[in-house]
Amino acid sequence: MKIYTKTGDKGQTSLIGGKRVAKDDVRLEAYGNVDELNSWVGLLVSELSDGNDRTFLLKVQNTLFDLGSTLALDVADGMAEKYGIVFPSSHVSLLEAEIDRLSETLPQLKSFVLPGGSRQAALCHVCRTVCRRTERSIYAVKTVLEVSDEVLAYVNRLSDYFFVLARSMNGKEGSEIFYVKS
Repeated sequence: MKIYTKTGDKGQTSLIGGKRVAKDDVRLEAYGNVDELNSWVGLLVSELSDGNDRTFLLKVQNTLFDLGSTLALDVADGMAEKYGIVFPSSHVSLLEAEIDRLSETLPQLKSFVLPGGSRQAALCHVCRTVCRRTERSIYAVKTVLEVSDEVLAYVNRLSDYFFVLARSMNGKEGSEIFYVKS
């Protein structure tokens, strides 16, 4: 199988379902951001040894792939059902449970947290900021097309998860950095 098709050489690409759209379509921007976020999460995963955080992040990567598929779907009637592409609210619940689990061990915040600390925590902050950009691009899609509330909630919660995960990682190493007014 060849990886190149030559069908996108003139600025068009296909959505799931076959509809052709311009490569600057808001959906492509959004699912391109999801793909970038997934790549950053992959880098973060590569920095972790086996454990709960790594296992959970691998689930996040699979969920992000599903989320990108919902954005790449031609929203014509019946397409989601035809291709079996749905985004259940259980994904949001799993994130919230993981945020709560991680938060139980963290001290209360008394100042803003600066991105950084350990390498792993710094990667979490990169994931968090790319996730926020991704969220903004998905809202741009919502202004012109239907986007499920579950997708929007998931991306919003995911950035919170990366913040809490960064704090948890820095807490283990005593390397959390707080903002100090200059």
